[in-house]
Amino acid sequence: MPLDQIFVNHAADVLADTNNGLTGAQIIKVTSGYALEHDVRVPHPTVPFEAPNKRTALADNLMAFSEPLRYQIIKNLCEHGQMPAANTHAVQKLKVLLMSRYRHLAAESLGSSVNEDLVEQTKHWLDPFPDSLKLYNEALTKYANKVFLRNLIDDLRLALEKLVQALVGNGRTLENNVDAVGAFMKAKGGSPELRGMFREVLSYYCKYQNTYVKHDDAVIEEEVDILLEMTSSLMKHLVRLA
Repeated sequence: MPLDQIFVNHAADVLADTNNGLTGAQIIKVTSGYALEHDVRVPHPTVPFEAPNKRTALADNLMAFSEPLRYQIIKNLCEHGQMPAANTHAVQKLKVLLMSRYRHLAAESLGSSVNEDLVEQTKHWLDPFPDSLKLYNEALTKYANKVFLRNLIDDLRLALEKLVQALVGNGRTLENNVDAVGAFMKAKGGSPELRGMFREVLSYYCKYQNTYVKHDDAVIEEEVDILLEMTSSLMKHLVRLA
């Protein structure tokens, strides 16, 4: 099923609702940002726009993108931090409809076969940790575009590091918080075996970072997928324990 004009119009009606939707400036900021990043010409790049209303402006801009990018933009607008609370129910229904009908576009928007469910769950669990979530989203953007792979991996490390700092209550580097993570997991009832596994994984994770990120060695592109999924799994589990 194509993500066509009919669905785009429906999404615009919800996201740019006259009374409860995002503002025209917020909509243009997001869509113009994607246009700049992906070298796409949108009909309404600035405000004020020539469209009769913000719903039309959003629909027009969305139709300028490929279907995978339409999917990504609509999903990200559904998760916009400034969406009015009065629109929450309608936006949640839209997001469920989007993901149930067009999930096949998610992998295309990320640019690979990475586990989209794991990514979405991780973003959900990171919501109370905005510093970590911001870095995680920045890593996902680089991943989707296959650019700045060294920075991408560093963003993942920093996202995990910020999360661990928030959970254990200190400002140490990830490398110096391995024992603190074990203590945190023990306090939350984690088994000795899983705690030991986490310690080993985190230790090797830090060694990998020291070799391929801090020392600026060439990142092995084929390993980026597993690093993204590994980082996501580690963060998801730690937040669930919190």
